[in-house]
Amino acid sequence: KTGTTICGVVYKGGVVLGADTRATSGSEVADKNCEKIHYLAPNIYCCGAGTAADTESTTALIASQLELLRLSTSTQSRVVAAVTLLKRMLFRYQGYISAALVLGGVDVTGPHLYQIYPHGSTSKLPYVTMGSGSLAAMSVFETGYRDDMDENDAIELVKDAIFGGIFNDLGSGSNCDITIIRTGGVAEVRRTYRAPNDSAPLRAAYFRPPSLRPPAGATAVLETKVDVFDAPQPMAI
Repeated sequence: KTGTTICGVVYKGGVVLGADTRATSGSEVADKNCEKIHYLAPNIYCCGAGTAADTESTTALIASQLELLRLSTSTQSRVVAAVTLLKRMLFRYQGYISAALVLGGVDVTGPHLYQIYPHGSTSKLPYVTMGSGSLAAMSVFETGYRDDMDENDAIELVKDAIFGGIFNDLGSGSNCDITIIRTGGVAEVRRTYRAPNDSAPLRAAYFRPPSLRPPAGATAVLETKVDVFDAPQPMAI
């Protein structure tokens, strides 16, 4: 019941994360362009599926703890430190925090990609998917993944995997967001990397007949009447 497609892949120069942008409330679309890739550190980002409030508050809390850790140690955040903080917190709440996460980052030990389940279990894999559209996205990964991919191929593979969720899962939809974390800890966030469901061209191609486009002032004003009532005086302070 996560209603999301999120995924990530490791390539030879870093990590690529992807997510759709549909937020649902039951069977209704609550937000068509929400942001599901959350900041944890300059070199670590995290995709969230599940309850939106849980994923946002959890990632914001861990981002704050990582910032304090960087200030106290004067070193770059380690990916395994972020994973440990997240899994300990989620395990403490025994799954009642509905946050299924895909965490990716690059530190001094290289690129890393983890999937974190709401109960606190984790897996470190070269490519991962989570959310209600994860099966469609995983089928794309299983078909197109190969070791030591270059950046452009990795971005296209993640985009195709997110599209697989968007077009085959009712809980996923709208646009595709991409975040690239390169070796050296430099991250690039590409918001609305692709918008396959843009309705603007369709609306522009539709011609509305003149009868449905009345000009301004077409409705005559027959009478204008203004009534003024005595309002009570404001209270003296």
